[in-house]
Amino acid sequence: MSQRGGRQPDPDPSLARALRAETLASPRLVAGLPGPGRWLLVEFAPVALFSLKTSQATSSVGRSLVVPTPYAIKMACVDAAFRAGWPDQDCEAFLESLIGVEVRIRPPGAAVVTHTIVKIRQEPKKSSPGEPYTSNIAYREVVYHRGTWHWAFDLAAGDDLLAERLAGALPRVRYIGKRGSFVQFLGLSRTERLGPEYTAAIDPTRSFEVPDAWQLQQLDDFGPEATFERLSSFSTARAERGRHRVFATTIIPLGLTSAGPGFSEYRDRR
Repeated sequence: MSQRGGRQPDPDPSLARALRAETLASPRLVAGLPGPGRWLLVEFAPVALFSLKTSQATSSVGRSLVVPTPYAIKMACVDAAFRAGWPDQDCEAFLESLIGVEVRIRPPGAAVVTHTIVKIRQEPKKSSPGEPYTSNIAYREVVYHRGTWHWAFDLAAGDDLLAERLAGALPRVRYIGKRGSFVQFLGLSRTERLGPEYTAAIDPTRSFEVPDAWQLQQLDDFGPEATFERLSSFSTARAERGRHRVFATTIIPLGLTSAGPGFSEYRDRR
């Protein structure tokens, strides 16, 4: 029976998924990039020292991860969208469309972490007009990377609009992690599969490859109930662990090769 002039029937979700898999496995363009490949790859060159404190770090003891987290990468994409002048509602929809999108990271082949004690000025617990800040010392780590970053986004978890938004926002990303950890965009491509040179969250229900050199870290990501309001730094609503922000034990394909009083060196041993 014709549905002309009335509400069109909803598409079969299973059929939509099958068509999506077929599209990603074909040479046709997705977001202007030729296939085949379900993974959208973006390459960056680090042009400054990297720093991103672990979630357990305090203001005075700032240990750094050696890779950015999926959470930090997704927020960098949304930040780039705002800086590009996208409408607020598009940026909000972009953030929420990234929920459930797996992001994996291929770090540069070598990373050196410096361990330093620095003098800082901070607000005292009881401030006074005559002394708004006091002197203190703090532990800080910064990371030097040799090589280039590769970030991989699973396009199978989204639609054409998400792919187009990622392809539009990623070239505008200028830093990742702590402000000042600058990166330079090098290019976009697609690939069918990822090897052990990429990070992998440990999931008991899925198989994974263990690289020759590795370490385990807790990396955060958007939770299943994440919203723009909950994750925005300018909102009074707080993000709750397990709902709006989740943590996963992740294999990082960099292993400790040497260490000294003021540094630790990690390599992939490829």
